[in-house]
Amino acid sequence: MILEPPRSDYGVLKLFINGKWVESSSREYAEVYDPGLGKVIAKVPMATEAEVDEAVEAAYEAFKSWSKLPVPDRLQYIFKMKYAMEERKEIIARANTQNHGKVIRESRGDLRRSIENVEAAISVAYTLAKGEYQQEIAKGVDEVLIREPLGVFAVVSPYNFPVMIPFWFIPYALALGDTLVVKVSSTTPVPMVLVMEALASELPPGVLNVIYSDHKVGEHLVTHPLVEGTAFVGTSNAALRLYELSASKGKRFLGGGSAANYAVVMPDADLERTVHNLRDSKFGNTGQRCLAIQNIVLVGDIYDKFKEQFLNLAKEIRIGYGLDERSEMGPMASRKYRDNVIKMIEEGLKEGAKLALDGRGVRVEEYPDGFYLGPTVLEGVTPDMKVAREEIFGPVANLLRADSLDQAIEWINKNKYHHSASIFTRSGKYAREFLHNVYVGNVGINIGIAAPVGWFPFGGKRLAGVGSHHPQMDAVDFFTDRKVGIVRWF
Repeated sequence: MILEPPRSDYGVLKLFINGKWVESSSREYAEVYDPGLGKVIAKVPMATEAEVDEAVEAAYEAFKSWSKLPVPDRLQYIFKMKYAMEERKEIIARANTQNHGKVIRESRGDLRRSIENVEAAISVAYTLAKGEYQQEIAKGVDEVLIREPLGVFAVVSPYNFPVMIPFWFIPYALALGDTLVVKVSSTTPVPMVLVMEALASELPPGVLNVIYSDHKVGEHLVTHPLVEGTAFVGTSNAALRLYELSASKGKRFLGGGSAANYAVVMPDADLERTVHNLRDSKFGNTGQRCLAIQNIVLVGDIYDKFKEQFLNLAKEIRIGYGLDERSEMGPMASRKYRDNVIKMIEEGLKEGAKLALDGRGVRVEEYPDGFYLGPTVLEGVTPDMKVAREEIFGPVANLLRADSLDQAIEWINKNKYHHSASIFTRSGKYAREFLHNVYVGNVGINIGIAAPVGWFPFGGKRLAGVGSHHPQMDAVDFFTDRKVGIVRWF
């Protein structure tokens, strides 16, 4: 069954500033696509610096009253946010699929995770946001620690999870008393438009503002004098650039970066379950997620059996329009991103990799203009090749041979990025050794997508996690600061 999208044409999108939809004065626009159809469904304005100033100033003014609301009163708004999103989760999920291309099952999961973070944020305000008090640190002297909101924060989010990733930050910042200006991706802005349509009447003006902009104006937002810090998810190169700018202005920065993740399959692994798990890990979301496994390392004599089963399952994936509930994998989110992945495949072939499965020629007859790319598997890959070292961000899996678990761990720890890694084994010894010795932020044991739930931090080390904090629960310390009072009464 093919589901109806919320609208077929969204027209020229508006900015959401100070509780109102505002027409941008910008003369610069980008086209927004339904990548499954290859059809333009909206135009998005690139906000001007003056419009960014307006959004930041609205958030700054709103902070003065929002931060002073009693916690139970402020949380009533966060409960309203949860109820509004629950009520409209199906229509937002359809817009998510329409604009990004991922299959509807995946979009529904994204919305579930978004709401999960709203729920976690409510619990934060009742628990982790509390201060501390100690009597008699000296004769007649007490000491108190107060956790305070800081002010206006920027959130800069990527295209691949248009709602879920902004909600790694939005509910926590608001529950803790901060206000926000959110810059969403100009590739996939439509889902957050529907989110804000649901939330517009539920929040006080200025508390949550949404804009779209180019990189230059985005940097203006990050360095704005009234912005306390920025939460960012995207490429490591962009994270480092914004981190440097933030540090130069004395601002906080939290950055999620790139990944080129490994999965290690041991000879004792449950092969059937492992193959299914890794197929979904690699080709889910059409490979456009930082948690996706890119490099599959087969240890010992399991290589040929795994390869045969993995290729057979990959070939069976039903590729099609995301709003067709029969589809198992949708298109790439844009023509540009599809072309980038094809270039990476060609780079791998130049380096000596071999095609075990080629998805470059895939066509979906009903949707000839869509940005489709089929599952692709490269073998003969070594850890030093570009296709193993750099993030591909598409439906491409690399098969590597290793002699031992120690060798596989060495490859993981020498990898440029330190995001996530998984092992498939029946051995507690192997699993424990892997968990404790791989230098990454998220570890899966017989789990292909090591995605932390909302009430845990979303890990990442070095270039995969730039800054001092991580998304989700860890953002509590990012969005607040501690004030210490030493008290004596005469």
